[in-house]
Amino acid sequence: MYLDNDRRPTLTPQLAVRVALIGGIALVAFAAIFFRLWYLQVLSGDRYLAEANDNRVREIKVQAPRGEIVDRNGRTLVDNRAGMAVELTPDGLPKTLPERRELYARLGELLAMRPKAIERDVEPELKALPYSSVTVKEDVDAPLVWYLLEHQDEFPGVEPERVFLREYPHRETGAHLFGTVGELNERQKNDPRYRDVELGDRIGQSGIELEYDRFLRGRNGASRVQVDALGNLNRRLKFRDPRQGSQLRLSVDLDVQEAGQEALQGGTGKGAFAVMDVNTGEVLGLGSEPSFDPNIFAKTVKKRDLDRVYSDDLGSPITNRAIQGGYPTGSTFKLVTATAALESGIITPDTPLVDTGSLTVGGIPFSNAGGVSHGVLALRQALTVSSDVFFYRLGLQANSTGDGLALQHWARRLGIGRSTGIDLPNELPGLLPTPKWRNRLFEAGDTDRPWSEGDNVNLSVGQGDLKADPMQMAVAYAAIANGGRVLRPRLGQRIEDASGRVVQQLEAPTARRLEISAENSQAIMDGLRGAASAPGGTSTPVFEGFPIDIAGKTGTAEKGLGRADQSWYVALAPYPDPKYVVAVTDEAGGFGAATAAPMARRILAALFGVDEDALVSGGASQD
Repeated sequence: MYLDNDRRPTLTPQLAVRVALIGGIALVAFAAIFFRLWYLQVLSGDRYLAEANDNRVREIKVQAPRGEIVDRNGRTLVDNRAGMAVELTPDGLPKTLPERRELYARLGELLAMRPKAIERDVEPELKALPYSSVTVKEDVDAPLVWYLLEHQDEFPGVEPERVFLREYPHRETGAHLFGTVGELNERQKNDPRYRDVELGDRIGQSGIELEYDRFLRGRNGASRVQVDALGNLNRRLKFRDPRQGSQLRLSVDLDVQEAGQEALQGGTGKGAFAVMDVNTGEVLGLGSEPSFDPNIFAKTVKKRDLDRVYSDDLGSPITNRAIQGGYPTGSTFKLVTATAALESGIITPDTPLVDTGSLTVGGIPFSNAGGVSHGVLALRQALTVSSDVFFYRLGLQANSTGDGLALQHWARRLGIGRSTGIDLPNELPGLLPTPKWRNRLFEAGDTDRPWSEGDNVNLSVGQGDLKADPMQMAVAYAAIANGGRVLRPRLGQRIEDASGRVVQQLEAPTARRLEISAENSQAIMDGLRGAASAPGGTSTPVFEGFPIDIAGKTGTAEKGLGRADQSWYVALAPYPDPKYVVAVTDEAGGFGAATAAPMARRILAALFGVDEDALVSGGASQD
């Protein structure tokens, strides 16, 4: 019997299936890896090579200068100036933090900055962008630049760099109009308007700078550099020049703007003015006092400067009173009341009303200034002498006629209590008081009484809760002068290239049309003309001897609580075919004829090229 020592285990069907399954899985896995490597190496190799190269190339932004802003005659209003900034270049800086701190100490002493402040601003940027220069201070003086260049060994990695800074050569003049610039902030970066803007870029933050930022903002350039895997600079590759923003031409006349600002400064220093073409809506001047120097926003803003421009104690210089003021308008509102009364059929131009010097409504006496009585008057005479009682009666009748809102209806149609739509940001609509508005406040416990007919009596002469600004009053007066077109004021005329060639014309929106009787408009214009020229006219003495015929209305608004009266004047010139409207107010100027009217005359003189000095010496002249 022989023993079989070479016996092997039998391959069962179950084992064969397992072997085949494992082998198949391994084959599929190796095939997948093979094809993936083939795809990466052969089919996508070029793309990944390009991406790898891109990972080694970085772009350093070179900010573009903004476009200039010029007046209607091409005179510079806002410009750029070249300045020097102190920057740190990462490849030249000491590698260790203690060494850099020693550098910050030396640099801080030279630049009058705290070393810790330099470190706090610089180090995070160096970590985030280790290949990009970091600005330490903008607009440094030339002697500091020369010192740094002469002592490079003491300041490794510190280099002066030429930069462009926004410049406002007229300083406080037109500051609210031109606006300010500042760095894009966290809140703004998600705004679709700034999708191509990076943090740190300067954009318009207020005024024209903000409204037309998309045109004024240029296209940044870039310096391409090659870095290693750690982000350290290897070499510079090429440079793309920045492109300056477009030039913006405004309808503003610099002479008129300067005259308006100087006129306001000659009053109490708190007020505003607006000058507009009554046919086109072009704004030739728009100003507010107190003002501020927008140059402080052209670079890093100091806290003390920011506190000053927002200080209520200093009159809130940042506030643009011309479109945000919100004041009672006094008797300048009588144009609105006259329009409402005539167009609603309450009176005709020749309807006589008796002015006894006082009118009692709800047991409360409403009197003329000084208690003077004017007797029997029609509209033209009432506007000439500014009879309060005449207009009190109109306000009383308007309150009880139809729906009781005839006065409010026409006031709103003329632009009171609503934004004018001027091409400036943050305009406020003001307030046109109505029964619904006051009754709602009363029901909420926010006022001590509901609406009464005395509220309409007050409104008829621009008193009470009314809040309006010079731009709104200019629009309302222009609508009467131009035949019923409620204009949308415009500042921007056109976009130009650097040589002044037109790139895009900025068309004004279509005006709203009101159906106002030519007879009624003429009666109102006659009354305004009498107020500026006829015996007894409230501003006749102010415009005596002025070579341009004026139609205009004074306004003196009582504000109560011991505060000085608000002074107003709105003028249309030349009469009888006005081209311009001038609206000016002084917050504490007293009688309209005493303060605001002389201001308006000064602005009109600049508008028409009248030499006021020659008039004073007896020889009137016009340029």
